[in-house]
Amino acid sequence: MHARPEDRGSAPGPDPVETRPDPPARRRSKTAKTPAKKTPPTKTSPTKPQPAKKSRRSTGGTLPEDQLHIVPVRNMVLFPGVVLPLMVGRARSVETLQRALAARRPVGLLLQRDESVEMPGPEGLYSVGSVADLVQYLPGDQTQNHAVCRGLQRFRVLEYVQTEPVLIARIDRVDEPDYDESNTELKARVLALKQQAREVLQLVSGAPEDLENAVQTMRSPGMLADLVATFIDVPVAEKQEVLEAFELDRRLELVSAKLSHAAEVLRLSHKIRAEAHGTLEKAQRDFLLREQQRAIARELGESDERAAEVEELRAQLVAAELPADVLSEVEKEVRRLERIPEGSMELSMVRGYLEFVAELPWSKTTEETLDLVRARKILDEDHYGLEEVKRRILEFLAVRKLRPDGKTQSLCLVGPPGVGKTSLGQSIARAMGRRFVRQSLGGVHDEAEIRGHRRTYVGALPGAVLTGLRKVKTRNPVFMLDEMDKLGRGMHGDPAAALLEVLDPEQNSTFRDSYLNLPFDLSRVLFIGTANVLDHIPGALRDRFEVIHLAGYTREEKLEIAKRYLLARQRHAAGLEPHQFDVEEAALVELIRGYTREAGVRDLERKIAALARHVATKVAAGERRSMKVRRRDLGDILGRARYGGELAARTSVPGVATGLGWTPVGGEILFIEAATMPGRGRLILTGHLGDVMRESARAAMSLVRAHAVDWQLPDAVFDRKDIHLHIPAGAIPKDGPSAGVGMYTALVSLLTGRQVRSDVAMTGEISLRGLVLPVGGIKEKVLAALAAGIKTVLLPARNRPDADEIPAAALEKIELIFVDDVAAVLEHALVAPNKSKSPDPPKPRKAARKAKKAPGRKPTSKKQGRRKR
Repeated sequence: MHARPEDRGSAPGPDPVETRPDPPARRRSKTAKTPAKKTPPTKTSPTKPQPAKKSRRSTGGTLPEDQLHIVPVRNMVLFPGVVLPLMVGRARSVETLQRALAARRPVGLLLQRDESVEMPGPEGLYSVGSVADLVQYLPGDQTQNHAVCRGLQRFRVLEYVQTEPVLIARIDRVDEPDYDESNTELKARVLALKQQAREVLQLVSGAPEDLENAVQTMRSPGMLADLVATFIDVPVAEKQEVLEAFELDRRLELVSAKLSHAAEVLRLSHKIRAEAHGTLEKAQRDFLLREQQRAIARELGESDERAAEVEELRAQLVAAELPADVLSEVEKEVRRLERIPEGSMELSMVRGYLEFVAELPWSKTTEETLDLVRARKILDEDHYGLEEVKRRILEFLAVRKLRPDGKTQSLCLVGPPGVGKTSLGQSIARAMGRRFVRQSLGGVHDEAEIRGHRRTYVGALPGAVLTGLRKVKTRNPVFMLDEMDKLGRGMHGDPAAALLEVLDPEQNSTFRDSYLNLPFDLSRVLFIGTANVLDHIPGALRDRFEVIHLAGYTREEKLEIAKRYLLARQRHAAGLEPHQFDVEEAALVELIRGYTREAGVRDLERKIAALARHVATKVAAGERRSMKVRRRDLGDILGRARYGGELAARTSVPGVATGLGWTPVGGEILFIEAATMPGRGRLILTGHLGDVMRESARAAMSLVRAHAVDWQLPDAVFDRKDIHLHIPAGAIPKDGPSAGVGMYTALVSLLTGRQVRSDVAMTGEISLRGLVLPVGGIKEKVLAALAAGIKTVLLPARNRPDADEIPAAALEKIELIFVDDVAAVLEHALVAPNKSKSPDPPKPRKAARKAKKAPGRKPTSKKQGRRKR
């Protein structure tokens, strides 16, 4: 805390002793002691304090002899016989001095206990002070009034007789004890004090010679102690302690002890300065002072925080068991830390770097437990279904068990949201007995976020990989790189390229983070990536993974997942007990069928959470003690069902077909609608279609026109009418060749007037020769068709191997028909002519021949054939 400049004494100068005789206007009374006659005043001899009650000035004025005006001072103690300047700025202190001058009276100077107090009262002042004679007073502005004060005598405050507007106290003047020159012990103390003062003055650079002469020629022990206490650099509280020492023995003892401490500090300072001068080259002044401070602390037996910190870091680095080449590099940084001065910005950077190195798991590993039976049990406990995924994970663990040191590719779980990719990674970690750490890569667009920043930059940080290992405190965790398909690429490099070294088993044993700049072994880390769309992962990065697809769940699997996991989780989240909240199975089935349509179970869990919150509200309000949600309650709680039996309604007229599409969040059904209107033979395409889907529509139209004669369609249908092909949900972009079969079927249905079966969906690409070509996403599309209530799915014949990935429970409820050409598609998709509401033209002979060859077609009877002809 910096003290204010008002009412304070300046620091003791080289000559704090006033040696001038009294001015003529301030002569002593006849009764006053005049030691000046025995020792004529010189520049080296202090004036002996005069009792104020015997002076001529003290007899005038309106105050009694035992009362004085009190001036509070801070950062200053005036001893008797010493002259010091006083700067006065407080209004009350200025008024006090002016009253004392007008009454020709001395003042009493008292040190205030708290320097920050602006207007101290009696309780804020010490009780012992000095009677001060005002030798000179120079008035100035309100904050700059100067006075020169000479200490006359010690006094003790008995009581305060006035506090406003100025302080006036009744005092007891303390006379100086008589000096008995026959007292040898006292003389010895005086001689020792003079010798100590000489040593200190010699150690202080720039000390005036007349001050040393004044000390050596001083004969009064009390004045000697007061003079020495004036120039010692000690806190004012310690000087106040000397002022309150009335006995000579006690005063000399206090001053001698303080001189001894000051002499020791000065000697050590000279020693340190001499030693440091030869070792430091062009060192800054701040560094020199701090070195001196630490050396003084060592000499005094105090602890050195920097040395203790460095030793603690060394102990942590030893405990980390760093490799030999790494340890040699780190030791250089430790020695560098010892040389960096306090307050330097580089100090915190080096300290943070060493702490990061010490906290990395260089040799700490978690013991694996590769028990396949236990692993299968854990996977079954945490996840229902996903048999193909579990089988692949168990194969991975089996290989790991037989060859622990082998180099295996990392796993990548690809599937729509909510199918359990992240929780599968946690289950793998639990099955292996390893720790689990997850790092989301969504939105990462800077290479430094993976590899770290160089330490030359301000605010540099390590990369996400080493930060995760530091957090998990083991070198062989299961490290999940989540949302890999959402990696960005900005102006600061490609983070996908930085991951190549992390995931390559041939390179990651010597991975170098830019911040660490030391090789770190990542070969024991099991990396598992997750993504919604595999195509969005860069090809080089995708090659580092072994991909496992998670397509989605059937309705039966969702029902089991809800009963086993979701109900208990949301019951706990809502603060309900098992007997307070439950949902009947029929209600869960209706939730899955009418309120959700997704590949995963995330939306289903939200609906169950809404039911739990509804029950929690009833229980908290005291309306119900428990509640089992039934199917009839869903409408009141969640509103009307969002999804229903819209297939039959939307395909009840010719020109509407049901297609299947693939999205990043699972399969979807697509309604393909066609209509005609008077025009000039144009093909109008709407529904936010992409280029590939537009080409499929044109190919389907060309195929229909190429076989118009077989369908006995007049040319006027194409020349005088426009055909509009539309796929609803126009705000959603759509692209891909999978809708070619559905577009062709919708066009034929429109032009022939035959409806498309409402329980049939189809997917596949078409060629101009009428062939049905294979497409992707078969598993997702079939599951989407099953969720929508489709009974039959038409698939390209070349996609027959993909049917092995479809769950057996789904195959039991849906019929898969594999077709080679569009004739077979029309046979299974269009309603029979006798069931159509509109007249149907004769079936072309060419189409009939193709339908006969279609796999899975039941042969028609001769009677039916004659009827058709």
